[in-house]
Amino acid sequence: MRHIKLLLALWQANIQAAMEFRAAFFTQVIFMMINNGVYFIFWVLYFDKFNEVRGWDIHSMMLLFGVTAAAWGIGAFFFGNFITLADVIVQGRLDYYLSLPRPVLLHTLASKSIGSGMGDILYGIGSFVFSGYLTPDGILRFIVGVLAGVCIFIGFLVIVQSLSFWLGNTAALSQFALSAILTFSLYPSALFDATTKFILLTILPAALIGTIPTEFVRAFSWQSLLQMASGALAFLLLSILIFRLGLKRYESGSAIQVEV
Repeated sequence: MRHIKLLLALWQANIQAAMEFRAAFFTQVIFMMINNGVYFIFWVLYFDKFNEVRGWDIHSMMLLFGVTAAAWGIGAFFFGNFITLADVIVQGRLDYYLSLPRPVLLHTLASKSIGSGMGDILYGIGSFVFSGYLTPDGILRFIVGVLAGVCIFIGFLVIVQSLSFWLGNTAALSQFALSAILTFSLYPSALFDATTKFILLTILPAALIGTIPTEFVRAFSWQSLLQMASGALAFLLLSILIFRLGLKRYESGSAIQVEV
């Protein structure tokens, strides 16, 4: 319960901060929605020539974009530091969070909000609505799939960026990992061979964010649900474990400052 109160207080503070610059916030939201729409035009043109590719049609791709965009947007808007955790570690900015009696990782991640994330959330919901899978049970499966995607996005990037505790500045590696998982999550894994599919289900879990939740929304299956749930739990627990191990090697940057 204390953790929930902490999250609600942080999110409230982040939203109030965003509303101080409303024009900039809404501009980010609108342009992110436009950006996602422009990116999807490629698939519109593709399916104008071909009806489907390996069982995926325009409606399935719309659903895939909806699930992935909503998952990324929730992570970015409510846990914005999961994208820049490496910088926080390297610059010694964990000092502030370590000085307070709160969960360090949770507090760090939720202390920042990226305004454009709301644009991804709205685009994701809109893409789901227009995909043709808007049914009562489809909505429930969409929510489950998106939440699993949020957990895997955050868990994977926290693991990669926690390597900064041992390797120093891993900003380039983190950026590469971020681009890779975001890019591959927007493609159906049916397009790839068996080896690539295995990688996308384990080392680079993009299929657990995009393809598997999309298939789950299209048609319920216990296998998809188990894959999403086990993937989300595994990456979250592993990220917490690695971050805590890394904290033992953390060296103060003598940079205690107000973050919120």
